Amino acid sequence: MAPLRPDTDGPSALIPIPLAQKRLRERGYNQSEVLARALARKWRIPVLPDLLVRTRETPTQTALTPGTRLANVAGAFGVRNAKFGMRNFAFRISTFTFVLVDDVFTTGATLAEAARALEQAGATRIMGVTFARAAIPDFT
Repeated sequence: MAPLRPDTDGPSALIPIPLAQKRLRERGYNQSEVLARALARKWRIPVLPDLLVRTRETPTQTALTPGTRLANVAGAFGVRNAKFGMRNFAFRISTFTFVLVDDVFTTGATLAEAARALEQAGATRIMGVTFARAAIPDFT
């Protein structure tokens, strides 16, 4: 993932896909945040782990069909505060390039819904990066 650093004009930040609180307690860590922090060291840009939040628990996507994944995560993310403090100054969300970080890309439903939440808060430049690409199983 390290060589994939996007060229951006202006400030950038990494946004890990948040886990639901129950899943975070069970697992003990957020794998997307671990990946984002490793990228932050390589890319020398900050991680904003608290900007994007889960607004509701969702069932795991692993057993869902491609058609039901987007419905499963619809409305599952929100932006905590469009004026989020960083290093003692506030920024306008529209001035940043946000790079969403997730562990596995299957259908893109999670990244799409997270990007939608950022767009609704005023973000205009959103990219995504994942550690792996899953093969979509044949559900027939």
